[in-house]
Amino acid sequence: MIGTTLRHSKLLIARRPVVSESKLLSPLSNAFFQVASSAAPSNNSPNGNVAALQQRNFSLKPTNPTPEPTKPLYNNLSTTVIDQIKADLKSVDFDNNGKIDADELRALLKRHDSTFTDDEIVELSELFYASRAGGAIPMDEFVAALDSAANRDGEKGLIGKKMKTHPLGIGTCASEYMFSKTHGKYTKEELDVKLTHVQPQDWKDKFALGATKIFRFGFDTATGWKRGEITQDKILNRAIFLETIAAIPGMVAAIIRHFRSLRNMARDGGMLNMFLEEANNERMHLLTFIRMKDPGYLFRGAVIGGQFGFGTGFLVAYMISPAFCHRFVGYIEEEACDTYTKIIAAIENAPEGSELAEWRTQEAPKIAKGYWHLGEDGTVLDVMRAVRADEAEHRDVNHAVSGVAHDT
Repeated sequence: MIGTTLRHSKLLIARRPVVSESKLLSPLSNAFFQVASSAAPSNNSPNGNVAALQQRNFSLKPTNPTPEPTKPLYNNLSTTVIDQIKADLKSVDFDNNGKIDADELRALLKRHDSTFTDDEIVELSELFYASRAGGAIPMDEFVAALDSAANRDGEKGLIGKKMKTHPLGIGTCASEYMFSKTHGKYTKEELDVKLTHVQPQDWKDKFALGATKIFRFGFDTATGWKRGEITQDKILNRAIFLETIAAIPGMVAAIIRHFRSLRNMARDGGMLNMFLEEANNERMHLLTFIRMKDPGYLFRGAVIGGQFGFGTGFLVAYMISPAFCHRFVGYIEEEACDTYTKIIAAIENAPEGSELAEWRTQEAPKIAKGYWHLGEDGTVLDVMRAVRADEAEHRDVNHAVSGVAHDT
């Protein structure tokens, strides 16, 4: 029954898709995203069901520690249908906690394999996990959201222009990265990053290494990184600024390779997509850290200047020698791995009650939980480990690409 209800939600797409004009997700996934990632109407909505949902405090705003339970009001689905959906949900409640999580949703959708394809099941469960930041949703709230999504009477409802927050209390973070699925859950071994260094082989490599050392020395001096203790503020200032720059090389490489592929009327061997993913991965680092600190106007002005200067220089350099640029990025990523290793050690060894010690237990931003599959209890320390693993991957990839002479 739940399969039929969700499949019927395809009608929602004609009104207001969350991922506008997107054809990368299947129609069903786009429809389900309306249920899993859209926002709820304002308090002025004439829809009675919306008022009932608002009474249940389903928004992202803080609620009372012990809210009074309110029986959900279903206006669109019949009692028989609702009972059948609840029975379906209870059949996959493996931990008997009265909630539905991504794994249980995946198990439920697999029982409806005549309705959902394998790809759709993966997409829907991943969207659900990412949007909910690894958490679970009470079954009554899940059914209430389906009931509201089933509203097809012409009212604005959950998909009208007045949407503010979602009745399930989840966000739209997944739309930032769901089209690129190469990054996800790291194993314990993959998070145990080893610091490596590629010895320069020719003058280009030596020049790239020298440029990296100069870049690092100048930035460390200007920011006072090595003066005094490592603090949360120092870490976030450094990470936010550098991630705005770090996302440039991958995008430049992808653009140049894209035009070269068009110009030569030849394939690129998949590297174009790989570097686009690298750029987006660095951008996800930024989107995570700005959830922890909002930079001021002076900082943002420095970012604009840095992007213009570095972006222009790297674009020219890449058109001249891609091999040099990839070696340079490889060395930059070596430095990034070293920096994040020091940050992780500082957090792990910080005395109890200190500022950095808080990050051992402080909850990670929701966008980070969904992107790296950190789980509902993921911490800021877990984020740092995942970011370091990303940088290690970029390090190895760029060093490897730099050595492929016939392609670079």
